[in-house]
Amino acid sequence: MTGHASDDILLTVTGVSKNFGRKTILSDVSFDLHRGEVLVIIGPSGCGKSTLLRCLNGLEKVNAGDISFHEGSIVHGKVDAKIIHQKIGMVFQSYDLFPHLNVLQNLLLGPIKVQKRDLTEATQQARTLLARIGLADRETALPRQLSGGQKQRIAIIRSLCMNPEIMLFDEVTAALDPEMVSEVLDVIRELAKQGMTMVIVTHEMGFAQAIADRVLFLEQGKICEIGPSDQFFAKPTSERAQQFLDKLLVHRWAPVI
Repeated sequence: MTGHASDDILLTVTGVSKNFGRKTILSDVSFDLHRGEVLVIIGPSGCGKSTLLRCLNGLEKVNAGDISFHEGSIVHGKVDAKIIHQKIGMVFQSYDLFPHLNVLQNLLLGPIKVQKRDLTEATQQARTLLARIGLADRETALPRQLSGGQKQRIAIIRSLCMNPEIMLFDEVTAALDPEMVSEVLDVIRELAKQGMTMVIVTHEMGFAQAIADRVLFLEQGKICEIGPSDQFFAKPTSERAQQFLDKLLVHRWAPVI
């Protein structure tokens, strides 16, 4: 995406640092996230990618810096935590579906209990989303009756049922068998086409190359490089990013169409 206007900025990260004890996880991280943008975060294991995602919706408290959402500070409590968790949805590696509830009940829990929405309206939305991902016939199934790929797709739909403005994805295919990866990535790809604002941590470089508007490369908790996806994958400006891509043999990946 190019030519962003300042009023398109949904979220701003300014000088964020995060420590666990004496260990620095994030150091002086700053960037803007624009409406409709897909920002992919990549980097070596342990560089702080997942921690950064958790900071964006207030699941982790930062030690320094600020994160603003709609010009209100998430860090300093200027935005209600309930609003943050509804408007900035997050999907993890683990599905975290309630095992005693069927698919539809899992989907309706947030809209009904948290948002106090009309049951008929929320149910219609949930069923529409289930149909969109090809799981309309599984609404009465329990989580144990679903495959890993199905459970992860349900977890994504569960977040969408809260009508978020931003979706965060943390290595959502990491726990899946290879044949299940594509069905989850297809859902995320469709969200991108619909203009959903997303921040995605992934190790799937072909997917990242195909879906990202911008790529943020983290190294030891610092932003080593951030820029347009096509530029990053064709010729990164930092030597460290080039080494990372060379190690992954990214030029052999076929972009996901």
